[in-house]
Amino acid sequence: MLYGKWTVIKLKCLELQCTIAISKFPMHNIQLPGMSGAQRNQDRKIVVIGAGASGVACATKLLELGFQNVLVVEAEDRLGGRIHTIPFADNVIDLGAQWCHGERDNIVYELTRKQDEELLESTGPVYENYECVRSNGDVVPEEVSSRLKAIVGDSLVTRQLELRHCSGSLGSYLTNKFYDTLRRPENSDIDAEVASEFFVNYQKFENSVEASDTLEQVSGRGYLDYWECEGDILLNWKDKGYVELLRLLMRSRELNVEHGVLEQRLLLGTRVVKINWNRNDGRVELQMSNGETCIADHVVVTVSLGVLKDQHLRLFEPQLPVEKQRAIDGLAFGTVNKIFVEFPEAFWPEDWTGFTMLWRDEDLDDIRGTSRAWLEDVFGFYRVSYQPRILAGWITNESGRHMETLPVDEVQAGVMYLFRRFLRWKIPDPANFRTSAWYTNDNFRGSYSYRSMDTEQLGTGARELSHPLTVVATTPEKDKDSEDEAWQQSRCDRPIVQFAGEASSEHYYSTVHGAVEAGWREARRLAQFYGISVSRSGTKSQL
Repeated sequence: MLYGKWTVIKLKCLELQCTIAISKFPMHNIQLPGMSGAQRNQDRKIVVIGAGASGVACATKLLELGFQNVLVVEAEDRLGGRIHTIPFADNVIDLGAQWCHGERDNIVYELTRKQDEELLESTGPVYENYECVRSNGDVVPEEVSSRLKAIVGDSLVTRQLELRHCSGSLGSYLTNKFYDTLRRPENSDIDAEVASEFFVNYQKFENSVEASDTLEQVSGRGYLDYWECEGDILLNWKDKGYVELLRLLMRSRELNVEHGVLEQRLLLGTRVVKINWNRNDGRVELQMSNGETCIADHVVVTVSLGVLKDQHLRLFEPQLPVEKQRAIDGLAFGTVNKIFVEFPEAFWPEDWTGFTMLWRDEDLDDIRGTSRAWLEDVFGFYRVSYQPRILAGWITNESGRHMETLPVDEVQAGVMYLFRRFLRWKIPDPANFRTSAWYTNDNFRGSYSYRSMDTEQLGTGARELSHPLTVVATTPEKDKDSEDEAWQQSRCDRPIVQFAGEASSEHYYSTVHGAVEAGWREARRLAQFYGISVSRSGTKSQL
């Protein structure tokens, strides 16, 4: 059955022929006599807005919990959101999410291991053994670069303790830490100019981790809100790409259907343009970009924080509560883009993993104030697993946003300028070229969230973002044998608009496992409201 079409279904009900017109939702929303309270509750119409990791996780978990009347509405013509795996060169590339960050207490890692222990592998060596190359083509000696890497690496250990007492930005902390260590007698032989160039490049790398424009924007204390999962933090999906996680969540391979359990529950290429959450009947009315209207009992919003920042004033009717608006304004959302260059053949040595670009001050004069100024923020290129002829570059901040507006041939020419300036090999023209563009796409408006100085000053965070919009409601009906402890509490506030997505994760923001966890959190919230035992569904231990 296709959503948005009127389908006439004939069924025999109490020995009567009934013709029922059903729109928007599958036939599970027909309420038949004799249904239990729990069955009627699980038949509530639920719309999930956004088919990224959080939306897919939420929808599939709702189905697992017994809800059947679930529809996922996605503005893009594909599912995945900021997971975007595409065919390229000899295999696939990930334009968005790339790594499973850590192992212990990481839902993505645990889910993957249950299905196939061979799906993930480490790419850590690629991002540890790179060369540092100066803009005159000189390679920084490995003995020097390894010591500089160790200096910034040490801060990864100490910052967890020291930032607790930090009242400033992550940038000021890292700058003081780096130069204090550099001034120690054992480091007096390191060339000061090389060290400075290295640290400028390292700041660009850290900006790609945080999605910040500058590290001065990142709250030092807020940085500690993020919990890093123990284990390898650079696990990638071998030759399958991150889309494989979505296939696992949807059980696509198991069911031999592209969208698995979400088949015929997805409405792609349709944007929600208005969410009216103030109806007299306590339901939510959604206006779609295709002109249709949908009425739901519950709506779970999983769009990016960038979209909320850009659209919440015109998207919600009435406007969101002040607390929610403060969270949207206070949490930060930045842009990180990738640059993929496919060459006819590899021109680099087999044991070479990539390089970072250390600009000398006198060489920066060649591009600053010109149309190539944006190239200063491309900080490195690295090998790509299962792609023997590809190098992948990274760019952040305003330069990354500006790159999205340039013609492809201009971007490619700029990138080739970098290769031929920094590397002394003979560089062939590329066979193929592709960049991501997360900011100019109105359905994303950036890459991922972080905790800024504004977040700290406004005293807001993910908890405020994740609070649902509610209406006062009577206690839902439940089965007599329900033993869920949460059910024993008084429940008078019915969640009608809920919020998921990585930015709503209190401790795993900016990650896919944070997005998945947030989606499951909201599915669990509905299950508990309707007195459905979450523990029986197997999700309690995972959340």
